[in-house]
Amino acid sequence: MKAQLENKGLRPLSVNLGEVEIEEELSKARLSQLDTSLKSVGFELIDDKKSQTIEKIKNVIIKLVHHSDHNIKTNLSAFITSQIHQDYNYLSNLFSAIEGTTIEKYFITQRIERVKELIVYDEFTLSEIADQLGYSSVAYLSNQFKKVTGFTPSYFKSLKEYKRKNIEEL
Repeated sequence: MKAQLENKGLRPLSVNLGEVEIEEELSKARLSQLDTSLKSVGFELIDDKKSQTIEKIKNVIIKLVHHSDHNIKTNLSAFITSQIHQDYNYLSNLFSAIEGTTIEKYFITQRIERVKELIVYDEFTLSEIADQLGYSSVAYLSNQFKKVTGFTPSYFKSLKEYKRKNIEEL
């Protein structure tokens, strides 16, 4: 991403998951050009503060669930607050109003998608997956999995075509 921005004549100061900081202020025409360029490679420009905050929340959850090596045994609201540095009630209300779902439901959806991924990889037992993702028990994981997918984890594992979604589709 950094190279693509530099090819457009921009000087990115930092490039992180879902966020780029650019050295100079861009004109409306330049922003429009950048937005078109980003859309051509599957990204989009988000310049309003509320949308940026929603993306930050999603990125924190995605990083926690999909890119963290330690298990998720933390209070979600405290974790999000520590990462975004804003009041959780505000973040929760904003997320629900814009996304039409709660932060908790989004987190559960991400965890179930991670469970599906780990089941497909077939490297861990269900007990290890439950522990890795911070579930209190295999039974709790199985119940939540069935509630979200309609399948038990063992039935899902037996399916020939795995029903996973891309993160962008969630």
